[in-house]
Amino acid sequence: MHDLEMQYMEEAYKTNWMSTVGENINTLENQISKMTDHYAVALSSGTAALHMAMKLATERAYGKGETLRGHRVFCSDLTFDASINPILYEGGIPVFIDVEKDSWNMDPDALRKAFDTYPEVKIVALVHLYGTPANMGEIMNIINEHDAILIEDAAESMGATYKGKQTGTFGHYGCYSFNGNKIITGSSGGVLICKDEEDANKARKWSTQSRENAPWYQHEELGYNYRMSNVIAGVVRGQMNYLQEHINQKKDIYERYKEGLSDLPVTLNPLIKEGQANNWLTCLLIDEEAMCPQIRDDHNVLYKSEKNKTCPHEILDALNEINAEGRPIWKPMHMQPLFHRYPFITCTHLGEDLFRRGLCLPSDNKMTPEVQDYIIDVIRACFE
Repeated sequence: MHDLEMQYMEEAYKTNWMSTVGENINTLENQISKMTDHYAVALSSGTAALHMAMKLATERAYGKGETLRGHRVFCSDLTFDASINPILYEGGIPVFIDVEKDSWNMDPDALRKAFDTYPEVKIVALVHLYGTPANMGEIMNIINEHDAILIEDAAESMGATYKGKQTGTFGHYGCYSFNGNKIITGSSGGVLICKDEEDANKARKWSTQSRENAPWYQHEELGYNYRMSNVIAGVVRGQMNYLQEHINQKKDIYERYKEGLSDLPVTLNPLIKEGQANNWLTCLLIDEEAMCPQIRDDHNVLYKSEKNKTCPHEILDALNEINAEGRPIWKPMHMQPLFHRYPFITCTHLGEDLFRRGLCLPSDNKMTPEVQDYIIDVIRACFE
């Protein structure tokens, strides 16, 4: 937190604009529009933004008033389930696309294979994982070949670019999150960005219970209570001034891990050559030959320590002992009980391997170099 966040929150309080209208919301939407050259709609969460994007994409793909029910949507497999849930909200069928080695994002080869299998698909929902841009050159070529609509989940990648272009701005719709752990935070909140003003206006209407322009409460469409509050918008508005500073801090964290762990049998999450990541999270992948025995079911894990070897959960247990939070790499969606019955398209099964051998390291931008050195020492000790 910086000083501006409190200033804008106090302005909302003193002027009595505490709900879902006010100067903070207007200014924030203008800030995001200027940064992305898109129309922006401030919402209550990144998930709300994804839901509005899915509804807009459905109308664009299948016609006004049509639903997604029974239609397939290609989507990223290695992600958080908030990326997928809006497909189910709208009655669609997720088809999970595995990741590639170069970015840990949607594999263009698997996406092409998916279109060969399901050529009728009209919507692709892609995630820029851990702040690293996907391989947007190849992916956009494939999407354009099939005249499909792209939704970008850029919740983790605000400020990241591919060939100088902001993530979230390649498709018809992009979504950012301001959840408490994101590179810009409002404690909650999100924003939808759209190429077309008409789409932005639809999302604003839907997100305020679809109220019609009438002197009474008139409703002709299904609506949602998804608008961002003017208080939360004040926090995000203040944070936006420090986006590049936060990115620089995250980059320094990545580089310190890279140097401090360079002689261990590990690699960090890749940074795609054609883009600039925001380094939201630094992740660690243990080499196969350095893995100690580890088994997991849906809720539990067991491992056996061995000399000069370790596994993700041994490191996570060691970090927990010093009150430092790490987490496993996202469990792929096709491995989740909720999604077992849906199709999965892969060329490599790489996502499963990343989940087995990977973990997310403490990456808080308030972490001092001294604290990070301590964490590095704890990780190194797991290999002894």
